[in-house]
Amino acid sequence: MGFLALLVRAISGLNRLIGNVFAWLSLAVVLICFTVVVQRYFLHVTQLWMQDLYVWLSGAMFTAVAGFAFLRDDHVRVDILYRPASIRWKATADLIGTVVFLFPFVYVVLFYGWPFVVRAWRIREGSANVGGMQGLYILKSFIIVFGVLIGLQGVAMLARSILVLARREELLPARLRYQVEAE
Repeated sequence: MGFLALLVRAISGLNRLIGNVFAWLSLAVVLICFTVVVQRYFLHVTQLWMQDLYVWLSGAMFTAVAGFAFLRDDHVRVDILYRPASIRWKATADLIGTVVFLFPFVYVVLFYGWPFVVRAWRIREGSANVGGMQGLYILKSFIIVFGVLIGLQGVAMLARSILVLARREELLPARLRYQVEAE
């Protein structure tokens, strides 16, 4: 059981680190988008590569921070039943949901995304826009990053659920435990 707790900590720590680093891209996206708007509407010039840049940075950010959002429970969930449920019921729901829904989803993303990314790297794919940025293949690699980080966080959720169902949740730090709904 100690290994499961270590696994939850390691994966959650990785996703927390990546999430905190890539969240800063949102500032870059805002600044670049602001620059593009000022150039277009006040200076009457357009640099297409800058338009590509803020769209690509947004894509990289949202795919890289998905595991972090999953860790923080920031994903969309219909929690009419989940939120007020007991911790053991939440652990059971997470265990079943991870195995039945998340892991097959991750498989599909990785299985169908891999050839897409490999092809992009093989041809060194760039922007479809004339004058756009080169290196679209790097952005497309974030499809794999997304699948891996979500999958790893799913493993952490599965391990956390097992620890709870085995009544060993005390092995986890407080920030990684299930939260009890305040009444």
